[in-house]
Amino acid sequence: MPEGVTLPTPPSFGSADVEEERRYRKEQLAAGFRLFGKFGFSEGVAGHITVRDPENPDSFWVNPFGMSFSRIKASDLILVDHEGNLLHGNRPVNRAAFVIHSEVHKARPDALAAAHSHSLHGKAFSSLGIPLDPITQDACAFFEDHGMYSDYRGVVSDAEEGKRIGAALASYKAVILQNHGLLTVGESVAEAVWWFITMERSCQAQLLAMAAGTPKLIDRDTAVHTRSQIGGHFAGWFQAQPLWEQITASDPDLFD
Repeated sequence: MPEGVTLPTPPSFGSADVEEERRYRKEQLAAGFRLFGKFGFSEGVAGHITVRDPENPDSFWVNPFGMSFSRIKASDLILVDHEGNLLHGNRPVNRAAFVIHSEVHKARPDALAAAHSHSLHGKAFSSLGIPLDPITQDACAFFEDHGMYSDYRGVVSDAEEGKRIGAALASYKAVILQNHGLLTVGESVAEAVWWFITMERSCQAQLLAMAAGTPKLIDRDTAVHTRSQIGGHFAGWFQAQPLWEQITASDPDLFD
């Protein structure tokens, strides 16, 4: 990097900046939903992204049940605790969102945000019951860094299944929910959303490659090295920034 040239970094907040940090997280979350809408990740009322509240980390902000991703504003977001109690807002929470995300957040105190939707290629790939292969540079971000949950039992409605999903996620950045879809986590909303977007597209790439023939795998040493280059927390946050610039320019009402 030339002298005097620096990369942007995620903002940092002090203990006195709770309200500012809360506003920032909610705006990031609203932008994440708008991106999910742009990418066509909506499927009826399914799908949710969450972020911990900076003052009360045992509660999280989430989308109101039944609201279009493409219409969500920061002011629309609701706050719920890990028991499903509504702490802020006047619209209901999707029970599946509460059950999955509360247990994921409990299992992963390091994860500030989590993202899940019924995206087309993610759910198609999940039906195969196999992990992503290192067949592209982008897929290497998930090499030996995603779990498999193979015990699908219908719409998630009880805490025990949420706990099993959290266990399958383990310390990874993502988990494939067999016959269901994808779930990703991150130390920021931007990171979790980016992992979801690029994992969905990696699923699409592998489906296309498998339909055309037998994909050639990247060798393990190279895959691990590539993951170290593009699979870290900062890399996830940074790769989301062009998308954030686009969505905040095209959808300025998300800040309302």
